[in-house]
Amino acid sequence: MARVIETAVLIRAVPSRVWSVLMDFHAYPSWNPFIRSISGERRVGGKLEVVIAPPGGKPQTFRPVVAEFVPEQRFCWRGSLPIPGLFTGEHRFVLGAEGPNTLFTHSEAFSGLLVPFVGGILAATERGFQAMNGKLKARAEES
Repeated sequence: MARVIETAVLIRAVPSRVWSVLMDFHAYPSWNPFIRSISGERRVGGKLEVVIAPPGGKPQTFRPVVAEFVPEQRFCWRGSLPIPGLFTGEHRFVLGAEGPNTLFTHSEAFSGLLVPFVGGILAATERGFQAMNGKLKARAEES
């Protein structure tokens, strides 16, 4: 069983500006309502510690591994439960140039046996994506 959540927002800033906001992990607590913190290695295979606070939910800490890292284009991590096949999430940030703007796509693909049983969590996650997208847009568009 698989499920994908995908959101997008057009940001009036070049990809390098949006990327710099996304990669400034230390600033996340000051602006990001969904991903409260990220720490770790910004490279493929690097280990991260990510704290996510879905709307209406308690903060949760994950320790995913960086699956893709292409500066100013893509940042993706993958995490799963210790038992293979139960639940895996692949979180993606994709930046695409749209003239002088950036199309920011924020998505996560969930797979595993537990996906049918976590519908409420996935709905809150989508609301969290939307909240983060709005705050990222505002921060990147600041002069």
